[in-house]
Amino acid sequence: MKPFASMLRALACVAALASALPAQQASSPAPRNRQVVPMDSARAALLYVSNRPEDHPAANYAAAVAAKARTDSIFAARAAGVMRYEKARYRSRHGDLDIPVYVFAPLETRGDRAHAAMVWVHGGVHGNWDQNYLPFIIEATQRGYVIVAPEYRGSTGYGEAHHRAIDYGGKELDDVEDAVDFLRTRREVDPARIGLMGWSHGGFITAHLMSRASRTRFVAGAAIVPVTNLIFRLSFKGPGYQRSFSTQAGLQGLPFERREEYLKRSPYYLVDSLQHPLLVHVATNDEDADFEESQPYIDALMARKRGIAEPKVYVDPTPGPASVGHTFSRRVNRETLLREDSPEQVDSWTLVWAFFERHLAPARR
Repeated sequence: MKPFASMLRALACVAALASALPAQQASSPAPRNRQVVPMDSARAALLYVSNRPEDHPAANYAAAVAAKARTDSIFAARAAGVMRYEKARYRSRHGDLDIPVYVFAPLETRGDRAHAAMVWVHGGVHGNWDQNYLPFIIEATQRGYVIVAPEYRGSTGYGEAHHRAIDYGGKELDDVEDAVDFLRTRREVDPARIGLMGWSHGGFITAHLMSRASRTRFVAGAAIVPVTNLIFRLSFKGPGYQRSFSTQAGLQGLPFERREEYLKRSPYYLVDSLQHPLLVHVATNDEDADFEESQPYIDALMARKRGIAEPKVYVDPTPGPASVGHTFSRRVNRETLLREDSPEQVDSWTLVWAFFERHLAPARR
């Protein structure tokens, strides 16, 4: 009820100002040709976007914790005899949160520092790592990779404090990057062969971290259907979407209020900083990370980062029964947890594996 109460307070202030207009006009004549527009309270309510952290959208935290427990039990059951699985935690560099992390590794270890590794990043403004990634995780471990998936700040399934710590394009980037230090504690991982891959918002984090110029800690990255431009995105999606951003403690406002902050949080404006290989796949029929948003990013990579970036546009990839372009390379049967391949999904993963084989050499002993 807090966001609604805040909205009512704001509307009451606007109404009070509007009611005062006639008195002001009597004492101070309005400029010529000035149009007085009557307040449309219904439209005002639709457009109102708070910038107060206490108004950040809440969630059913207990249900999310229960769902996460079910996911973890599925991973444990499906990993048996197929790959090594564990759930761990590491401390964020900011010292304010423990970051839960999934670990998936080949059943047999080749030896010390013998395995390439990747950090895989889930999507969602508030999302989490779930069992739908299972067939791709299994394939990665069978190719010799150690995979870790951090549940960075804002992820669901860990209670209210973790949920409300969300910092889109801010501290969450460090949470993910800190997984490199966690990987380096594992004897089987070669610290010189660590890659990065993410989908949707995870693709956004991937593109961001790969654009940290010479200080990026990843050899190569793959950003699949990534978010790329928050200034465009918030305008395109409207107030309902904006409320998940403007109420974050690290933002507290919309792009017109925090222009520099949104610029530095948008990978589109960081293209020139990219110095390491980055694969990017987008779809023209994406209904989440819309092609209108991603096309300028693809064009910028092609124009200014040839030889480093490997972008590909999939034109209207075949949708499945519960799929749109945004999930074109993550088609999985939710009952069997097996891949439901389309030609575009097969092509995308073929290119992804070839890309990482070139840069991470997973078969190297």
